[in-house]
Order: sequence, then structure tokens, then C-alpha cells
Amino acid sequence: MPCYRIPKTFLTIYPMRSVELKILDTTLRDGEQTPGVSLTVEQKLLIARALDSLGVDIIEAGTAIASEGDFKAIKEIANAGLNAEICSFARIKEIDIDAAADADADSVFMVAPSSDIHIKSKFRDKTREDVIEMSVKAIEYAKERGLIVEFGAEDASRADLEFVKELFRHAVDAGADRLTFADTVGVLTPERCEAIMRELSSEFKVPIAFHGHDDFGLATANTIYAVKGGAKEIHVTVNGLGERAGNAALEEVVVALEVLYGIKTRINKKRIYDTSKLVEKLTRVVIPPNKPIVGENAFTHESGIHTSAILRNSATYEPISPEMVGRKRTIVLGKHAGRASVEAIMKELGYKATPEQMKEILARIKEMGDKGKRVTDADVRTIIETVLQIKREKKVKLKGLNVVCGKDIIPTASIILEIDGKEFVGAGVGLGPVDAAINAIKEVVSEFADIELVSYHVDAITGGTDALVDVIIQLKRGDKIVTARGARTDIIMASVEAFIEGLNMLI
Repeated sequence: MPCYRIPKTFLTIYPMRSVELKILDTTLRDGEQTPGVSLTVEQKLLIARALDSLGVDIIEAGTAIASEGDFKAIKEIANAGLNAEICSFARIKEIDIDAAADADADSVFMVAPSSDIHIKSKFRDKTREDVIEMSVKAIEYAKERGLIVEFGAEDASRADLEFVKELFRHAVDAGADRLTFADTVGVLTPERCEAIMRELSSEFKVPIAFHGHDDFGLATANTIYAVKGGAKEIHVTVNGLGERAGNAALEEVVVALEVLYGIKTRINKKRIYDTSKLVEKLTRVVIPPNKPIVGENAFTHESGIHTSAILRNSATYEPISPEMVGRKRTIVLGKHAGRASVEAIMKELGYKATPEQMKEILARIKEMGDKGKRVTDADVRTIIETVLQIKREKKVKLKGLNVVCGKDIIPTASIILEIDGKEFVGAGVGLGPVDAAINAIKEVVSEFADIELVSYHVDAITGGTDALVDVIIQLKRGDKIVTARGARTDIIMASVEAFIEGLNMLI
């Protein structure tokens, strides 16, 4: 499907010159500073390989001095044969620089406090002049150790700009290769950001970078305006991970720059979604469904009027095609469902309905939506087949399930499934009884199809220990994703029921 392009008349609102733009991804450093996130060496290497395939220019792989794990991760990433420049974060201290160099990093992102509040809070008795002197010594030492030096002014957006420029002048004289203006607490506005970048870019010959945080929700806008102002490098994280409200999101910045401003990056946009999901899985920070570009709702349509238009011309309600960022369009049904969306699903199933039958199918779907229920693919299929009086024999049936768990016992499940009339036995272990049961099912069906559990959601319908549990899951096979529901008082059985219902739609 061809990508829908923003009209050229729109682009002229923001006339942009062609720039050679580098992208530094700090998911493995600033992103890992997200509360509750801690990555192993192996996980960091997995993400680094994904970032390299994505086309990131510089990977800030961690802080070499921070821990043995960070040191080892940087060293393994640096020696993994990646195309990207591998960077370590560092303070203006020789011990940090030595750790980065010993970890085989190509470069250091070295920061010094530039605002008075940071200087007084971190160094107490130090003055601005002391910060300049310490920075110069650290930069010179890093160059002696053979490192590329990117020197950053921390909290620069709350600092005296003249002092920031003085600090930068000394840094360049000491051998700094790049300079970074850090909006550490996200207080810049786009207009101010552009003006500062323009001023710095005109004064310094080395590349100017921008590092933005999202405390006021302006990180993406500020980063784009930094490029408008002449920034040659931008700092981002996958999914906008980072301290507090996070950093500028790679996926938002890249797509906005390329589609809205016509600025080409080296990012392979088709790999954006897969990279986002990998980071989500390994960090366990769930992407909000309404997150731009990578959120599950970004290319999901329910409203009947919208869906009808989408099926005729995707540009009506999609500014870009989902394929651009490695995604597929999803149509879901609910109380806003229209005839076109139901017909699209029926066509996929190979069914046809009379006008009277179609009216009944829509009425039943809307009735479920009006009751506040989420209408799953399995619900829709059941409604359609019920109205059309189609009896479908399920290929996969549960014949037996046994789950063992308890204190100091690894949760284990054994299962008997009937598939096309033949019985198959499987077993699995997991972090809990539900996980073990699902793994047992996946073990049985692995020889028939590669099934991936995309999402798992559970609600207690009523209060009390005997509450009815409603489990909704998403399963994926190839490019096809289906949703299914299981409702029991037993969460294990509800989960297994939902999983098997999904299997019957995929196998």
C-alpha cells in the first residue's frame, strides 16, 4: 500500500533545509533510568542489535562506571560488530572516563552541571569557573584515552545561556567533538528551543545536539524545533522511556521529521514497531494504547462511518499507512460498528448475509457494546455464525488439564488437547499457574503453528473470592491477530478457554 504523503502545501508552512542529522538513542541509559526498569547484559545486547538494525547512529549503551553489569554490557555491545557508534555516559571524572575506555566504548557523553541550582546542589563549594576547569581536564583526559567526546551542559535550559556558551567554548578548545544542550527537566518551549539552537549553531563549528525530556509533554516538539534551529544530532529513546515523564520518543520524532518536515533520517521505519515491542517486552513498561505510532490503537478503527471510509481510502483517517512503520491496520467492532466493517470481516471468513441477517448481526454487536463489553473477534464470529445458523466444529478442544503450584514449587501444568480428532499431551512450567498452563498449550500446538501471545488482560466482573473472571487475550500467527475471551470463576480455566478459542480462529 503506498504511503499517504502530507500535501506539499502543508510542508511549506515549515520550510526546512536539508540537514545531515544523527540520532543518538539513549534507551539503554536514560531509558533504563525509568523507575522499575533494570536490564540484564543479554537484554541490553538484544536491544542494541535491534537499534543497530533500526539504523540508529549512536547507541548510548549505559554508564560504564555505574555497575559491573553496565560495564560488561557496554563492552559486549562495543565488541558485537555493530555499525553504530557505541557510547558510555560519564561524569567529568577520570574514573568514569577510564571505565568507558576500558569497556571499549567509542565515545563518551560527558555532562557537567551548567545551571546554578545544579552546580550548588552537586558541587556545593564549587563555582562556575571550577566547573569549566574540571570539564576541560576531563575532556583532555578523555581525548588522551582515545575517546570521541560529546560534551553536554546539564540543565542548560535553566542556566545562564552566556555561561553555557562560555562552557562550550572551553570544551571545544579542550577537544570536544560534539556539544549537547540538555533540557534536563523539560521546561523549554519549541520556540525558545529553536532560537537557542540557532544561536549555538551559528557560533560553534562542531555539531550541536539536543537532549529533551517530556515533563510538559513537549519533548517531541522541542526536538523537532531543535532540528529547525540547526541541531545536527538529537537524543531519543524508544517508546519515550526515561526518568519521570520520559525522553523524546524516537518513533514520534523520526516519523514527524520525515512525514511532516521532509527531513530524511537513516532510520529504517519498517522496523520501528518490532523494536518498540521488543523494548516493551524487555523493560515491562506497557505502551499506552493511544500512544502515537506504536500504540495498539494508532491504526485501529471502530466507528462505522470511519471504517467505511477507511476501507475505501485509507488516507481518510490515517495520516500515514501502518505499513510505513511495520504495522497492520486493525478493525474492531463495538457499538459504533457499521455495515462496511462487518462485511469486511465476513468476507475474510468467507460468509455472506442477506440484508435481514446483516441487520440482526449489527444489532447483536451493538447490544454487546452498549452493555460496556469489549467485543472480541471470537464474539463477532460467534454472532455471525449464530445468525447465519452455521455450525462450526472446533478443531482444538480441551480434554484435560492439571496444574500444580505452591510454596517452593515451580508452577507446572500438563494438558490434553484434541486437535482434528487426535489427542495430544503436553506440559509446561511458568512463573505462575496461568503462565504454566499457557506454556503447556503452546508446547502442544507448536508443531501445528507458531502462535504468539500478544496481550493478556483480566478483569473481575464482580467482587468477592468467587468473582467471575473475564480474560481477554490477543494471539498472533504470522500477520493475523485475533482477540478471544474466556469467562470463568477460575482464572486458569478462563485463560485456557480464551487461548483455545483464539487457537480455533487461527489454526
